[in-house]
Amino acid sequence: MVFFEAFWHGEAIGDGGDLEEALASYRAVQSGHSDELCWSEACAEPAAQPHLRRYASFEAYLDNADELETIPVTAAMIEAALQELA
Repeated sequence: MVFFEAFWHGEAIGDGGDLEEALASYRAVQSGHSDELCWSEACAEPAAQPHLRRYASFEAYLDNADELETIPVTAAMIEAALQELA
């Protein structure tokens, strides 16, 4: 079973056993803002670089294996994931 780790500004902010769970990690970014966060503006910031790293399994992640791929995250992906949580 694959495993994902979510990144924002170069820092790991969460993880998940599936894509939706990993994308939901971006709510941590949202909770740090008192106003409504505009994801398109936040993601356009050069330092943000939101992305996911996909690993073959949770065990591979724990064993510090290289990721299978890096998936760029868009504002639309984050918005859709967070909307499902609401």
